[in-house]
Amino acid sequence: MIKKITLGLIAIFAFSFTTVAQEINWLTIDEALELQKKEPKKIFMDVYTNWCGPCIMLDKNTFHNEDVAAYINEHYYAVKFNAEGNSTVTYKEQTFKNPNYDPAKENKRNSAHEFSRFLQVQAYPTMVFFDEEGGFISPITGYLKPQQLELYLKLFKSDDHKDMTSQEQFNEYFEAFKPSFKE
Repeated sequence: MIKKITLGLIAIFAFSFTTVAQEINWLTIDEALELQKKEPKKIFMDVYTNWCGPCIMLDKNTFHNEDVAAYINEHYYAVKFNAEGNSTVTYKEQTFKNPNYDPAKENKRNSAHEFSRFLQVQAYPTMVFFDEEGGFISPITGYLKPQQLELYLKLFKSDDHKDMTSQEQFNEYFEAFKPSFKE
């Protein structure tokens, strides 16, 4: 009996070590824009802060979902951007910084980065989509579950948003959408 339990536990541990969860390959915006020059792909940007509870939930529950991670890695360059961080960003020949950044407030509310202001980010988390040339498409604000995010990932990947000129058209798209990501 003990041998069977021991063998069973060994099999479970061996399987758990060989199964590696899919993770998103996060980049900086500068790295993603450089990669676009060689291989055009849209950019998906997670604009977060260190203190934001919904940002942490989005990372844990949505970005660690295998379907979400696999889809983003295949179809987008993924960027993590701390909206209150101290990085320097160059976008469309403009340089953005956070001149009022306070290192003492690294994990607390801090000054908003110039780039997050430029992108008109007003709440966290916000996911920003860019086209294959690095052009701004749209921000999507708030915590989204995997199937909710799937709608936007596929909408922008397919360029279906370009044909939508009204809220009614988006609502029709939303109603017809059949999610495939597992929760």
